[in-house]
Amino acid sequence: MTRDPLLHDWIVAAIALAAGGVAALLLRVLLKWLGKHASRTRWSGDDVIVDALRTLAPWAAVVTGAAVAGSVLPLTARLSGLLNQTLTALLIVIATLTAARVIAGLVQSVAASRTGVAGSASIFVNITRVVVLTMGVLVALETLGVSIAPLVTALGVGGLAVALALQDTLANLFAGVHILASKTVQPGDYIRLSSGEDGYVVDINWRNTVVRDLSNNLVIIPNGRLAKTNMTNYTQPEQQLSILVQVGVGYDSDLEHVERVTLDVVDGVMVDIAGAVPDHEAAVRFHTFADSRINFTVILGVGEFSDQYRIKHEFIKRLHRRFRAEGISIPAPTRTVSLRQDGEPASEPAPTALPHQRDAPPPLLADSGR
Repeated sequence: MTRDPLLHDWIVAAIALAAGGVAALLLRVLLKWLGKHASRTRWSGDDVIVDALRTLAPWAAVVTGAAVAGSVLPLTARLSGLLNQTLTALLIVIATLTAARVIAGLVQSVAASRTGVAGSASIFVNITRVVVLTMGVLVALETLGVSIAPLVTALGVGGLAVALALQDTLANLFAGVHILASKTVQPGDYIRLSSGEDGYVVDINWRNTVVRDLSNNLVIIPNGRLAKTNMTNYTQPEQQLSILVQVGVGYDSDLEHVERVTLDVVDGVMVDIAGAVPDHEAAVRFHTFADSRINFTVILGVGEFSDQYRIKHEFIKRLHRRFRAEGISIPAPTRTVSLRQDGEPASEPAPTALPHQRDAPPPLLADSGR
């Protein structure tokens, strides 16, 4: 100290600290009020910014008050410099944490707005947060007088060893970045892998992709495997898709009448059922002369993949009810079975209807010696 601190010095320092505390409280109240107004806007980015400032601004006021209090006290040049360095480094750390929170929140907000789902690709969020925090820590160390050049060199050498030890993890990391950069899969898409797993993509993080199937279970798929396997994306290039329903009518049916009735049922389903596409152009395509009926395909439009089950359910019910009202038959396959004993003439064949047994084995002859 250049001189002993007087009572006046301590009073001014206390006033400075108290002013910093009061300013912190006022800023917190103000930012809380701004947060309520920001929550009413459609853009979620302002919520992230205000929420982050609620942490930065009060602490900045406290640090400023401490800096003013230190400047009014008769400290030596060494103590004054050490206090300024410490407070500056503390402010840099707080600002870094706030910046990481803001930038990560904005990245998540942008990802969610593009995918239309609450979950987002957290791999970009995590990478952004790590980069910002690393830069802030290095700047804070430089402010405290710590040389960061040897540290950077050591991190480079250690990073090479870590990369060799974590090959699979890094492969999944870069695979996830490649998947998102190529936009082949985005959070919210419904995908199906060649191995059978399917569901909605919930998140793509630094190691794996999280998929929620229709049973509401989570399927965890490593990013490297997802990048190598064959995959069908039912959401891209557009979410609406067409589904096929197979139907068959008897040979005695009037096909023109069958087509008109089926198209009328399709139009009703497209308008009445949630998840259908009202402007979908209904289509019926006859394609096969089968053993006992003429088969045709009905093409329906659905808004997204999971809607198809509800649409099929309602369409089949309505079509069956309408066919019965119009007298249109949907015949079951028939097979003639002939039974006889050895030494007796074969009896007249009796037709027997066996529904759903077109591929049944040929009839056996009864053996009288057994």
